[in-house]
Amino acid sequence: MKKKIPLRKYLIQFKPFLIFIGTFFAAYIVLTFIYKFYLNSFGLNDVDGITKIVGRNVEQLMQLFNTDFKVDINRHNPWLDIWYNKKHMARIIEGCNAISVTILFVSFVVAFSGKFKPTFLFILLGIFLIYICNVARIAFLVVLVYNFPGYAHFLHGVFFPLVIYGMVFVLWVIWINKFSKYAR
Repeated sequence: MKKKIPLRKYLIQFKPFLIFIGTFFAAYIVLTFIYKFYLNSFGLNDVDGITKIVGRNVEQLMQLFNTDFKVDINRHNPWLDIWYNKKHMARIIEGCNAISVTILFVSFVVAFSGKFKPTFLFILLGIFLIYICNVARIAFLVVLVYNFPGYAHFLHGVFFPLVIYGMVFVLWVIWINKFSKYAR
C-alpha cells in the first residue's frame, strides 16, 4: 500500500511558489480592475487620457525628425488617427498604450518584491522604459509600414511585440537576479 503524503507537506514544500502565484495574480487583478475602472470613466467614442498622451508623445518624437506626421483624435471612434506624409497610416487604440504590458510587468516585480525602496524605484524605472519603448515602437512602426507596406502584419503582429515583451523579459531577469528577495 502506498503511503499517503499529507497535503500540508506539499503546501510547505511549494510555499514560495504559491506565495509568488498568489501575489502575482492578486496584483494583476487589482491593477486590471483599477485600469478598467479608469477606462469606464470615458464614453464609448472617447479616447482615454493615457492613449492621448501616448499619441501626443509619438507626434512629438516624429516632429524631432522634421517629418510630416500628425496624430488626430477620431471624432466618431475611440482611437487616434496617424497621418504620415499626408497618408492615413494607422490608428492608436487603447490597447496600443502599453498599459496591459505595464500591469504585467508591475505584477511580476511585486510578486518577487524585495525591500520597498528598490522595488518601488525599479517599478518606476520599468514603467518609464516600457513607455519610452512603446512610443518609439509606434513611431517606427508607422515609418516602416509606410516604406515596407508588405511587412505590416509581421511588423505589427510579430516584430514589435517581440521587442516590447523582450524588453520586459530582460527587466524581469535583471530584477530577479539583482534586486528581488530571491537574488541571493
